[in-house]
Amino acid sequence: MNQPPLVVSDDVALALATKRPVVALETTIVSHGMPWPQNIETALAVEDDVRKGGALPAAIAVIGGKIRVGLDRTTLESLAKAKDVLKLSSADLAYGITAGRMGATTVAATMIAAKLAGIGVFATGGIGGVHRGAETTFDISADLTELARTGVVVVCAGAKALLDIPKTLEYLETLGVPVVAYGSDAFPAFWSRDSGLRAPIRLDDVGAVARFVRARNELSLPGGVLVANPIPVADEIPAAEMRPAIAAAVADAATAGITGKAVTPHLLDAILKKTGGRSLTANIALIRNNARLAAGIAVAMAG
Repeated sequence: MNQPPLVVSDDVALALATKRPVVALETTIVSHGMPWPQNIETALAVEDDVRKGGALPAAIAVIGGKIRVGLDRTTLESLAKAKDVLKLSSADLAYGITAGRMGATTVAATMIAAKLAGIGVFATGGIGGVHRGAETTFDISADLTELARTGVVVVCAGAKALLDIPKTLEYLETLGVPVVAYGSDAFPAFWSRDSGLRAPIRLDDVGAVARFVRARNELSLPGGVLVANPIPVADEIPAAEMRPAIAAAVADAATAGITGKAVTPHLLDAILKKTGGRSLTANIALIRNNARLAAGIAVAMAG
């Protein structure tokens, strides 16, 4: 069998070989999700949060025709400053490798790479999902289908609030993806703790999450587990405050004819401006919160 073009850093390889907990981290947050210098500051803070939680961080990107698992600071800074970074999902991950260009991995591509490397837990900000108006555009993120087939625990702050969250949850149910809200009865909506929708499953501690994942493995159930972790109370922007900003940003994107992969970065930038920077502050808080929880889950699963 051909070996995948995977380069795992020495520290991550040693941790995996000795069964120590590792948390995978995506890199589109660095290249497409935040402006400089907040992107590199957040990436480094997230890695520090994972380490303090007892796990080893493993940021993932495509560089020089290889999927690199575990990036040093210099590489992360290059990724954060670069202007022509590919945004790679499951459909074009192989293209990013063969093109020999620098590529940042989305949720879907990070799941694939984490699974190849043997990493079972992954922290991100928010997953992609069913876009508003998908009944006519059929715009549905590959993150959802990857969750249905790749066995990785994905810790997020719910689906990005600019999506159609009811349809996203319905689609996840159709795909058989378990959706777990951590310490909450409500499914979170990224910047807000409560989307107005009840979570299918609630678990209140990392041990319970680890036992749940273990039971799924024993049943040989396919796919991953989505753990939705509400943003801390002190950092949230209530949904009622976010709705007008999101609606205006979505309308602007439609008028401008923004489509495909450009939609989410465009909307995040527009919402950043409409909230006077509050959305970025909340985004940083939630990804760090997710990293801390992912580290706890990784430690519990390793134990």
